[in-house]
Amino acid sequence: MNNFKLSVALGAALSVFGALPSIAETVNVRLARQFGIGYMPLTLVQEQGLLEKHAQEAGVDVTTEWLRFTGGSGMNEALLSGNLDIAAGGTTPMLTIWARTQNNLGIKGLAALSSMPLHLVTTNPEVESIADFSRGDKIALPAVKTSIQAITLQMAAEKYLGEGRHADLDAFTVSMGHPDAQLALMGGQSEINAHFGSPPFQNLEIKDPRARKVLDSYDVLDGPHTFTVIWAKNDFVEGNPEIVAALMAALEESISFIQENPEEAARIWAAAESTNLTHEEIVALIQDPQTRWTTTPQRLLPYVNYMARVGLITQDTDDWRDLFFDTVRDSDGS
Repeated sequence: MNNFKLSVALGAALSVFGALPSIAETVNVRLARQFGIGYMPLTLVQEQGLLEKHAQEAGVDVTTEWLRFTGGSGMNEALLSGNLDIAAGGTTPMLTIWARTQNNLGIKGLAALSSMPLHLVTTNPEVESIADFSRGDKIALPAVKTSIQAITLQMAAEKYLGEGRHADLDAFTVSMGHPDAQLALMGGQSEINAHFGSPPFQNLEIKDPRARKVLDSYDVLDGPHTFTVIWAKNDFVEGNPEIVAALMAALEESISFIQENPEEAARIWAAAESTNLTHEEIVALIQDPQTRWTTTPQRLLPYVNYMARVGLITQDTDDWRDLFFDTVRDSDGS
């Protein structure tokens, strides 16, 4: 049969049986988060299948792969190497990679997840304030010089110890994930005698009579600030608008669920995470008046302005919208 006759035969077959259905491509989305209750919106997105749900409603088949990291630096490397699509962590790792990639990969924030205070806790009875830390002290935090705890500690040193002294406490810091840092601090068998953590780890630590809070990030920032955010590369956002929209819808649904159903949200989070908190303690953290569950960024400019001023990053801005994609551009951020 020549090509002409073959085309006629194929056309006739299609007219009888109809056009062949297209096969929808399944997109695998790789997401990462760290440890702590500040990532609860993402925990609910995972446990309730919310990204898959909203993507399917938009006509996109999505599978998800969830990864865990102890710090933002590792997530940024995974993002740069193409092994991760969506990163979630403290604000300063996002600001670091934002400044590093604006002339190439264009990494920006997609949304905030939560605003909550971070506490520096110590078991050293001689330490009443950050001015009392000395050579024998070791402060555990997720990543030296880059984590939100490390940058907040620098900002506190400048604020309380004096101009030019922002790096005075850097020599005392040690990179360590929150679960390990809590164990080291409470076990009393390691050199770690302080931990700049996050909820729920700081809440568990302060229950020990040996522990005391010596610094509160809300005091350093003169008010509430975003703790956790999510970010991605420009090519992922531009190439997957339906998935990004589905992720935003999933986050808004999970946050509404947390606010309206704190008891059930606490049960879901406890089942998914390893925690020694009681159900009542988790609910109390969810409803803490200092905590805000929201995709709207809050007080990010003090961080980016500080980091640029002391040379930690080479980019600066006075408009918080420069730090994010259009996903939250219409919100009342700061």
